[in-house]
Amino acid sequence: MTPADQLYYTVHNHPTLDHPVLVVALEGWIDAGLGAASAVAALLAQSNDETVVTFDSDHFIDQRARRPLARIVDGITTKLTWPQIQIKLGRDRRGAQVLYLVGPEPDFHWRAFIDAVVSLAVANEVRMVVGLGAFPGPAPHTRPVRLAATAPPRSSDLVNQVGIVQGELEFPAGIMAALEMEFAAASIDVVTLWARVPHYVAAFPFPEASAALVDGLAAVSGLALDSSELRRAADTSRSQIDAAVAANPEHVAMVRKLEEAIDASEGNPLGIEEVPSGDEIAAELERFLRGEGH
Repeated sequence: MTPADQLYYTVHNHPTLDHPVLVVALEGWIDAGLGAASAVAALLAQSNDETVVTFDSDHFIDQRARRPLARIVDGITTKLTWPQIQIKLGRDRRGAQVLYLVGPEPDFHWRAFIDAVVSLAVANEVRMVVGLGAFPGPAPHTRPVRLAATAPPRSSDLVNQVGIVQGELEFPAGIMAALEMEFAAASIDVVTLWARVPHYVAAFPFPEASAALVDGLAAVSGLALDSSELRRAADTSRSQIDAAVAANPEHVAMVRKLEEAIDASEGNPLGIEEVPSGDEIAAELERFLRGEGH
C-alpha cells in the first residue's frame, strides 16, 4: 500500500493490492443492534487480517469523549489501549482482498480524514467502497431483515439493486455520507447498506441484521463471504425474543400488527396506536435476558 500523503496516518505494511473492495464500518453514528460492528467483527475473525494503516488519533479523536482503556492488575496499571482508526487487510473465502476501515468515527477534522481515506483508495486502486450501517424501524423480528441503500448519483444502479427508503429525508449525517460524495468525485463506485432492525430490540445485539449485511455486501461486491455463524447466532436470538414477547399479550399484539403492516405494504408508515414503545419492550427484554422473567 503506497500512501499519497502521510501527514495524518502511518502506513505499517505495503502489501501488493489487486483492486480490493473497501468496507467502511466506523463506530459512533447509527448502528442499531450492533448490526455493522458485529458483521465486520465476524468477517475479520474469519480472515487472517493485518493492520496496514493507522490514523493519527490525536488529530481525529476527542480523547475525553472516547477515553483510552486502562488495564489494572492487582493495583498496577499494566496497559493503556488508545482508540484507533485503522485500515485492515483481509481476504474473502476465495482469497480476494478486502480492506476494512474500522474504529471510531472521527470527532475532528472530517475533511482532512476524508481526503486521506480517498487518497489512499485512489492510490491503491480500490474498485468499490461499501459502507455498513443499521437503523431502528417499525419492523417485526419475525420477518427477514430488509436492506436499504444510499449512494451518490454515480452509483444509483447499486441503490436500485438493494432497495431504497421511499421519499425525501433530511437529517444530520454520519461521515459515511461525506465519504460517499468524495468517493464519487474520485470516480469510485460507492454504496452504503442499511439493515432495518426492529425498534424494540435496537439496543441489543441483533445478529440477524449483521448476517443480512454480510449477505448484502457479498451480493453487491461479488465477494465470497460466510454469514453462517451469524445466522446461527440469529436463531438463538430469535428464540429469546420470541419467549420475551410471548410473555406479554400487549407485545404479542404489537408484533402481529407490525407483521400485518409489513406483509401488506413494505414501507407502510403504520399509524398504529397504543403500541408499546421501543424503550418499554427493550426494558422487558433486558429483564428477560437477565433471567428475571423466570
